[in-house]
Amino acid sequence: MTDSLPETPLVGVLALQGDVREHVAMLERAGARTTAVRRSTELAALDGIVLPGGESTTMYKLARTFEVFEPLQQAIRAGLPAYGTCAGMIMLADQIENGIAGQETIGGLDIVVRRNAFGRQVDSFEADLDVNGLVDPFHAMFIRAPWVEKVGQDVEVVARVASGEAVGRIVAVRQANLLATSFHPEITGDHRMHALFVDMIRSRPGSTDGIPAKRK
Repeated sequence: MTDSLPETPLVGVLALQGDVREHVAMLERAGARTTAVRRSTELAALDGIVLPGGESTTMYKLARTFEVFEPLQQAIRAGLPAYGTCAGMIMLADQIENGIAGQETIGGLDIVVRRNAFGRQVDSFEADLDVNGLVDPFHAMFIRAPWVEKVGQDVEVVARVASGEAVGRIVAVRQANLLATSFHPEITGDHRMHALFVDMIRSRPGSTDGIPAKRK
């Protein structure tokens, strides 16, 4: 991580699986510089990192194969801001329900997350969410998405499903330097979730930008 955060922070996207280009596009619209990350040596230059969706069991195995798992875990524990979407949320969770035997996570978020909680690919759906930090609802897209079963006392619930069979389910959380969502904001055309993450980076100690205002 850099000691002095620039107005346009450098945000990496873990490029092992998932919608890397889509996340890059949203981050750049949100005012960040971007880079694809595949090696542990690329972590030191970052002001933040996005862990995209995909298949969480494959993702942790690829992270092990590319020898980035432990360096990323150490960087996040040291304070590197991270945003996990869908499978990325699972990767940031301390505990998993419905995972496979031996499944590992980066950890850092004091949550229990249920893998594939909303069902299979055919059960994908869209929903308007009231999101803490956003003025207007966010139209979210859920694809084989997890949900959060439990949160620790230091975890902020950022959004819940407002209607339907899953009403009340937690689908977005924040804790210290970490943000996670069950849904895929990168494919909506709405960059406000990425802007919230970029604002988180800018408002960290070492930045002079202060507390971010609500995003419209």
